[in-house]
Amino acid sequence: MPDVPTPQDATEAELFSECWDAVLSYADLCTSGSLTAHQLATEAFTLGMREVRAAGAVSVRGPARRAGLPMIPELLTAVRATAAGWEADGRGHKLDPDLRLWLNSGQATRFGGPPLGRPVALRGLRDMQDADASLLWLAEVEALPLPTVARRLGLDPVTVAEELDEVRGLFRDRCRRAHLDSPMDAQCRSYARLLDAVTRSAAADTPDDLSRHLATCVRCAEAAACLRLHGGGMPAALAGGVIGWGGLAYLERRRRAAEVRLGAGGPGPARTDTGDPEEGTNRTRVLRGGLLAAAVLLSALALGVSMMPFGGSGGSAASGDDIAAARGDRQPVAAPATSRTTAGPAPSRSPSTTPSTPSTTSSAAATRTESGRRNSDPEPQGASSATTGSGPARTSAPAVTCRVAYDLVNQWADGFQATVTVTTAEALSGWQVAWTFPDGQQAGQTWDATVQQDGSRVTATAADYNRTVTADGTLSFGFLATWRGRNRAPYHFTLNGEPCAAN
Repeated sequence: MPDVPTPQDATEAELFSECWDAVLSYADLCTSGSLTAHQLATEAFTLGMREVRAAGAVSVRGPARRAGLPMIPELLTAVRATAAGWEADGRGHKLDPDLRLWLNSGQATRFGGPPLGRPVALRGLRDMQDADASLLWLAEVEALPLPTVARRLGLDPVTVAEELDEVRGLFRDRCRRAHLDSPMDAQCRSYARLLDAVTRSAAADTPDDLSRHLATCVRCAEAAACLRLHGGGMPAALAGGVIGWGGLAYLERRRRAAEVRLGAGGPGPARTDTGDPEEGTNRTRVLRGGLLAAAVLLSALALGVSMMPFGGSGGSAASGDDIAAARGDRQPVAAPATSRTTAGPAPSRSPSTTPSTPSTTSSAAATRTESGRRNSDPEPQGASSATTGSGPARTSAPAVTCRVAYDLVNQWADGFQATVTVTTAEALSGWQVAWTFPDGQQAGQTWDATVQQDGSRVTATAADYNRTVTADGTLSFGFLATWRGRNRAPYHFTLNGEPCAAN
């Protein structure tokens, strides 16, 4: 006699239909190819569903709330846990190298360590009712249209936008409470009330000393990203704080997948493969190489959305009285030095390498093969010549040994996020990439490099873990910066002092 499907079977089939695409998308980020992505996603989905069944809350809408996350982020954390299991049992070679570094760093322990030490966004989302948390995640991170969200959660399409606004406020309140409950030193605690005051309005100016503190304190910068309801930083705060490694890349993938579905005329059926144009290609465009430490990225984003013009003319919706009251009698911190980091001497290239014509890797076109290596789209390399001042003879200039791709990832009222990808023809044992900003932009937090800025000239120096680059290989890093008036792309890029051609 054939088995009769049970209501639980039907519910789990619905969950698979609605969640598999998200699970596979993140698994694809974590692995070296589509085959291993399917393996990781399958194991993670099985693990996640086993835990959900054990909690007795197998439901798409989750009316019986367990002490956990909404369904999709719960399954995404199962992907991360499964990847950690692969690393522990000798299958780490199947994972993305940057993920392996992250899994073996102190950043990973924050997500499974003592509750009060976990990211504020993770704690805030866990503290919400399931319906509210699901609404926030589906709208902000999965980037689903509100009518689709309303249909999936059984909400009124007419009032779902108002409910989402209320839920954002609830999330802010939970994160504020979580931040105050966190172990803090005296300086962080002295800024807590001021941070709350200046993040309540988009028009509030952030005092200089608070901005400097956010530039150096990861925990307070994470809180700032969660507390600021304006400026578009909440989706990144959620993704980075809940998922961990690869959160921002996952966020961009989901947004692009939603755009593709909308462009095709609607949400369409659930996908069970990586056929999304953004899922198997353009990895560098979504910062594949720039996501070593999700907490660092999250603090960077928090700084970008928190830094407001200094010494403005007022107009802050958080009044001066509010900020003064938040400050109390606390004195500002001491003024910092001109730069946060000191760039050392320019590293030298490996002497045994002969310059050759590089194959460029566009930040919008890099993909990886099953073995984990990135392929690049070749582009003709032009040669230049110059006329010497001593005579009419023409001498060919040295061949360009590097090419650079500058990618403006995101931009808001007074800040932006960008990534720089450099292809080098020569092997490097260390590197410094420099450029000039044309409009007075000021670089802030950086990942996968350290930055020093002198006027309009910026120098990024390799981190300890990415100093070595093979011949015809690429290096990549990202940063946040502020701008006013105009935000044109930088120019005069150099690698270890030598000019780089722009892609």
